[in-house]
Amino acid sequence: MKFLIDECLSPELAKMAIEKGHGETSHVVWMKLGGLKDWELKPITLEGDWTFVTKNSVDFRGPKDRPGTKGQYTDVAIHAGLVCLNGPPGMDLNMQIELFEQALIELDNDEDLVNRVLEISLEEEDLRVLRYALPKE
Repeated sequence: MKFLIDECLSPELAKMAIEKGHGETSHVVWMKLGGLKDWELKPITLEGDWTFVTKNSVDFRGPKDRPGTKGQYTDVAIHAGLVCLNGPPGMDLNMQIELFEQALIELDNDEDLVNRVLEISLEEEDLRVLRYALPKE
């Protein structure tokens, strides 16, 4: 799988993915794309066939209770997938790593993310995993 890690997340996640066999993985900053707005990053992500990893879930999938009603991926006919890591504001590196490790485990079991979202959320002390189609089927 070819991940592009958003600049809001640590480059350590990209290194981790590469170490786990996802050799084409990159980070927005490594590609000198830091500072781009979400709507400017979207065509690069889509044209590069990247599975995008972000913690800015609402910006890409829309509101938590109504995913797909707004957000950058709402009008996308086909995409390589979106991985949303949801934690408290100010999520530290250890939490980012924990959530991304869980995402990689989930993807080992079923790597098909075409037109899908994989959300890994820390809610109180529990990890919640959710997959759904975007756009809706």
